[in-house]
Amino acid sequence: MNRLFLLAAPMMAVALGAVGLPAAALAQDAAAAAPAPTLSAGDTAWMLTATALVLFMTIPGLALFYGGMVRKKNVLATVMQSFAICCLVSILWVVVGYSLAFSEGSPYVGGLSKALLAGVTKDSLSGVIPEAVFIVFQMTFAIITPALITGAFADRMKFSSMLVFTALWSVIIYAPITHWVWGPGGYLGGDGVLDYAGGTVVHINAGVAGLVAALVLGKRKGYPNENFAPHNLVLSLVGAAMLWVGWFGFNAGSALAADSRAGMAMLVTQVAAASAALSWMFAEWVLKGKPSVLGIISGAVGGLVAITPASGFVGPMGALVIGVVAGVVCYWGATGLKRALGYDDSLDAFGVHGVGGIVGAILTGVFAQEAIGGTAGLLEGNPGQVMTQIYGIVATIIYSGIGSFVLLKGIDVVMGLRVDEDVERDGLDLALHGESIH
Repeated sequence: MNRLFLLAAPMMAVALGAVGLPAAALAQDAAAAAPAPTLSAGDTAWMLTATALVLFMTIPGLALFYGGMVRKKNVLATVMQSFAICCLVSILWVVVGYSLAFSEGSPYVGGLSKALLAGVTKDSLSGVIPEAVFIVFQMTFAIITPALITGAFADRMKFSSMLVFTALWSVIIYAPITHWVWGPGGYLGGDGVLDYAGGTVVHINAGVAGLVAALVLGKRKGYPNENFAPHNLVLSLVGAAMLWVGWFGFNAGSALAADSRAGMAMLVTQVAAASAALSWMFAEWVLKGKPSVLGIISGAVGGLVAITPASGFVGPMGALVIGVVAGVVCYWGATGLKRALGYDDSLDAFGVHGVGGIVGAILTGVFAQEAIGGTAGLLEGNPGQVMTQIYGIVATIIYSGIGSFVLLKGIDVVMGLRVDEDVERDGLDLALHGESIH
């Protein structure tokens, strides 16, 4: 009955207005008839699970993925970065990050009305789930994004400088870009940029910051002539598998509901990861003669990155193409592009996350289906969506690139960024943390 009343209300307002009765009164009655949002136990249960899955992506997933790819003398320093970032960003998110990202403000950044989580109670809702759950879910995104950056400067940044950079970057770069795309009144979201689960917010943002950090810090000593082969690819494979499983929380969780869109996001995530892993593997097999473990796991991550912005907008066939393209292009980004431009992105943070995020964001504009996400893409007759996606990519690259450069240069002047040459030669584990593995 309430639904019929709400549907008929606009027509009734016109008729009553014609005989002199105020339409405003009818609108108030319609608003009063609409039920207030109530807690959904099913959606809440799924979001609690998704939140745990996304946290699992950083600790232990990313920590192991990166830790296995560095040399033995830097393993502890590498896994320590992911763990410490998890702790630091959790506190910053509560203090100010959540408010800047998700409270009312300008189109470019939220306000401080939610600083220290002011006004958040046990019964506060975000839609039909507890606001507390939404806060922690988004916190896990804020955690993994700066953790991804660390792969670009592995083996050579001071731990203290990394902590300062992470803190400043999370507040000054990550929170505003999150507000642009997902926050109330954010300008990129308002302009129609599609980013379901973080192609711009997380991956392009982190990839560009990683590239800038690699350029500012300079190459590792001995690169590329010394042997920088991964010390334990079993750890990296286990970490990549954890990332893959956790990514279901990342993408399907972004529905913020246990519904059909979440189910489709889960399906396309699996398809894109598998197809990208195979396309990277076969590209490497053809060009280098052997399919490597590092290649197939890197390809899977590249596919997961590329499907992230598209996961709530595309179907399985779109995901298949996105994965195949991402695997090949990310392979090129981690090999040919890096060699051509001469930078030292230690663990290919830009080659996988930056390049993969750009590929995924553009192809979202190609394969988006109105029946899935409410917006048509190029293949459904809306070529302008591709240009809108490029607009979002460029805005993210400019702000993240310039902002990261300024922060890194400032930290370098004040406290220095890079470890001493003898520390880099002997390894960061003992010098920075007084520990080593045997």
